[in-house]
Amino acid sequence: MPDIDIRKVARAGRITLTRPEALNALTYDMCLAIEAALDDWRDDDDVALIVIDAVGERAFCAGGDIAVMYETAKAGDYEYGRKYWRDEYRMNAKLFEYPKPVVSLMQGFTMGGGVGVGCHGSHRIVGDTSQVAMPECGIGLVPDVGGMLILSRAPGRLGEYLGTTAGRMGPGDAILVGFADYYIPEASWPALIAELEKTGDPSAVDRAAQPAPQAPLAALRPQIDAHFGGETMGDIARSLRAEDSDFAAATLKMLGRNSPLSMACTIEMLHRLRGKDTIRAALRQEYRFTYRSAEEGDFIEGIRAAIIDKDKSPRWQHSDMETVLGIDVSRMLMPLGAQGLKLEEELA
Repeated sequence: MPDIDIRKVARAGRITLTRPEALNALTYDMCLAIEAALDDWRDDDDVALIVIDAVGERAFCAGGDIAVMYETAKAGDYEYGRKYWRDEYRMNAKLFEYPKPVVSLMQGFTMGGGVGVGCHGSHRIVGDTSQVAMPECGIGLVPDVGGMLILSRAPGRLGEYLGTTAGRMGPGDAILVGFADYYIPEASWPALIAELEKTGDPSAVDRAAQPAPQAPLAALRPQIDAHFGGETMGDIARSLRAEDSDFAAATLKMLGRNSPLSMACTIEMLHRLRGKDTIRAALRQEYRFTYRSAEEGDFIEGIRAAIIDKDKSPRWQHSDMETVLGIDVSRMLMPLGAQGLKLEEELA
């Protein structure tokens, strides 16, 4: 497959994303290929660990390839997107629960679907160019691919802040928030990969690691925690609007770009998930939203404004963060019954 290179090299199972011209955006076939490799190598004694990387300087993986999702949903066919998310989430769960070490090296943009591939392993590496984000609320979705679990585990209210603003994290912030474990200069990555392939020993990552760069979000924690502790998105918006500060103004500007419904659901999902705290609970909850996102949410309009027409002027269902009602959130997050995400039989 030209979009992904899967092979065994000495002691390592190797997965390399090879779509640099598309910022290594994840196609449906790439998801299936990663899952098949994970299944093949699980009981292969020749494979001591897995190393995941990507070609190109600009991105590890900038997200899912959503063009086909948009085209099919616009035509009234919602099943393609549902199938994509269903199978992608199953692959995400397998990565998170994998019994062997999984080393990922994430340069440049690592967003959305890229987080699902790179941020669930045991040894998650970032470098100076790394920019990690969950920007889904900007296109009428919610943080998914298990990203909601990472956000829910972040210190204080950083999860609420990053999940709704779509803020980008450099290497220091990515480690602070929990999307990465190690900072290693990118010039050292080829030698590290060669050692991992030769030895199959993940302790090479620990030896190569250097102190993490500064994390700017740490200094913003008091303000983020103060404003993003509300029960609803409306509470957060009112708190920010009541304060005359550069932080509040900048944050309201970021929030103003995104789908009010998606942000309101993100807050509720994070609160719910903290009581369960498992990858499977996160993925099942995310699927409730994404299953409905094209038919009932803002997904089609979000993609139109950001990707298709590129006018950056989406016409969301709700005019403001404070107009999203509790029933609107509940409707998007209701159990799906027989259509719900099924992981037990696939992963047992």
